[in-house]
Amino acid sequence: MIPKKLIEHIKSAKTPLYFYNMQLLSQTLEQLKTASSKYGYHIHYALKANFNSKILKEISRIGLGADCVSGNEIEKALENGFPAEKIVFAGVGKTNDEILLALKNNIQAFNCESYQEIIIINDLAKKTGRKAKIYLRLNPDIIADTHKNITTGKAENKFGLQPSETEKFLQNRDNLKNIEVEGLHFHVGSQISDMNVFKNLCFKVNKLQNDFYKKGLNIKNLNMGGGLGVDYLNPKENAIPDFQKYFDTFHNHLNLKANQQVHFELGRSIVAQMGTLFSKVLYIKEGFQNPFVIIDASMTDLLRPALYEAFHKIENLSNTNRPKIKSIYDVAGPVCESSDVFARNISLGDTRRGDIIAIYSTGAYGQVMSSSYNLRPAASTLYSDEYLF
Repeated sequence: MIPKKLIEHIKSAKTPLYFYNMQLLSQTLEQLKTASSKYGYHIHYALKANFNSKILKEISRIGLGADCVSGNEIEKALENGFPAEKIVFAGVGKTNDEILLALKNNIQAFNCESYQEIIIINDLAKKTGRKAKIYLRLNPDIIADTHKNITTGKAENKFGLQPSETEKFLQNRDNLKNIEVEGLHFHVGSQISDMNVFKNLCFKVNKLQNDFYKKGLNIKNLNMGGGLGVDYLNPKENAIPDFQKYFDTFHNHLNLKANQQVHFELGRSIVAQMGTLFSKVLYIKEGFQNPFVIIDASMTDLLRPALYEAFHKIENLSNTNRPKIKSIYDVAGPVCESSDVFARNISLGDTRRGDIIAIYSTGAYGQVMSSSYNLRPAASTLYSDEYLF
């Protein structure tokens, strides 16, 4: 439930506005730590989900590492308390400057995605007198039941070393004196709720690492990526994902070698449900099939529906005392793009100009993907622990 005091505050506040429930974040982190510590698993938070400094400080405070995909994310992680030895650096297109930044700060490891990248990292490490620790990111060719734009583990995706590149590395690794292999890295996609996907990943990893052992490569660590989904349909009822079920899946199906460590890179599952985007109704506009509810938030504030056709639960917080009628609307923003639509054919009840609209589960890939398209100003931010709601 949204507290009445918060709703009263939103009435006079400038919208669109991102609200972050810091208490829910703390509860989520506690459950995550409890579930992962049971098996001694190491967790790296994926900054790309939300790099808000206040949120990062809370996540680093409890001891999580960081998963970064740019040099700026590395710097942001360091600024907000993540120790360099817990930072991993992924991405298919690392620049020389980004690699040098990571080497200078002695991060834990690079997740390497091509043979050419490994060569470049080796050369730059040699020039700076350092030794770079790397994970070989392999593409397990696993089909994840998720949107095509957020699947990463299929053979045709751009991510990970192809088998031919892996073989080339194995043949030439003795010549790469400034590279030290820390382990293998995998990531099959995002917003995955079917544990069979992760179970199949385990089976693939078991086979792959046995193949590496036969070729003389000792695998000290397995980084299984992330991808655990959240419940966008019922965010209030399922505010915290079932971390225990997720980690149990890996514990039960992953065959570990002696002293082998397991790492994960979770983002969405940690921060998605803590965020709510509040907006106000500007107009009720007649449409061809349904009336349009035009709100002051747009795709510049929350891109996921336009980019992925993503679902977010939407609620009208202003009509609780009105007659209960089933009114079907399309909810759209003011940006001059037909894709600036948050939902179609949804029931909001009796909706009027000035009503407060809540768009839930926006803590991940919401504010961080915002833009100034149409020269729109950035949404403001409000935190639960800074006000007495």
